[in-house]
Amino acid sequence: MVRSLRVAATALVTLAAVPAGAVVGGREGGAWERSAVMVLGSRGNVCSGVVLAADVVLTAAHCVKNAPEHRIHFRSAAGEPVLVTTAGIAVHPGYRAEAVARRERSVDIALVRLAEPLPDSFAPARLSAAAPPAAGTRLALGGYGVAREDEPRSSGTFRTADLAAVEPYGRGAILVWLADPAGLGKRPGAGACEGDSGGPIADGGSIVAVTSWSTGAGKATCGLLTQGIALGPQRAWIDATLARWGRMAQWGE
Repeated sequence: MVRSLRVAATALVTLAAVPAGAVVGGREGGAWERSAVMVLGSRGNVCSGVVLAADVVLTAAHCVKNAPEHRIHFRSAAGEPVLVTTAGIAVHPGYRAEAVARRERSVDIALVRLAEPLPDSFAPARLSAAAPPAAGTRLALGGYGVAREDEPRSSGTFRTADLAAVEPYGRGAILVWLADPAGLGKRPGAGACEGDSGGPIADGGSIVAVTSWSTGAGKATCGLLTQGIALGPQRAWIDATLARWGRMAQWGE
């Protein structure tokens, strides 16, 4: 417990010590900021998350499997950092930690239950029950990750970017791929980066996916393609897990 709090506190000091940003090529703020938080791990890892209820956050599974303890972070109305402890974590049974290396299918999502509710200033997000969006669909990406890949301390501010769905490997049943419309996955541009995992990918007024991975040109890991896990195909698991906790998600079409 003490170790995790110290690591989280160190992360907060780091975030406050430099100009903050997130989502490479993005802009500060966005419609989903009231439905997003940060997920901090006791090993110093930083991710984003989507608020589903006052005490439930949806994030990427790898964000909660890489450390023994976690805290949900946000800033109060006065700008002060707040850390909320977790009361439970549910990882999707289809998650595979080594999926990328082994080229396996993985459902990289998890639900986090908080030990206390978030302030009323947060608004639970509406999720999309639709199939993964077709190529060309304009989507909004959001997250608290780094603004530049070469500035690992530049995370901590929610930013968004307008991207387009692409199909680099054909139409997916689970995954959503996004790229900057100016390059369509062939030239670097806006996209997710370190710290944006678990953040929202929205189509209009609903969250269609959460970010799970990104890649860049050459040795870069950001700015070329962003991958997300579509939520519609995982509705049964999300609803069943929330029901065990006495909670419900808001779903749209």
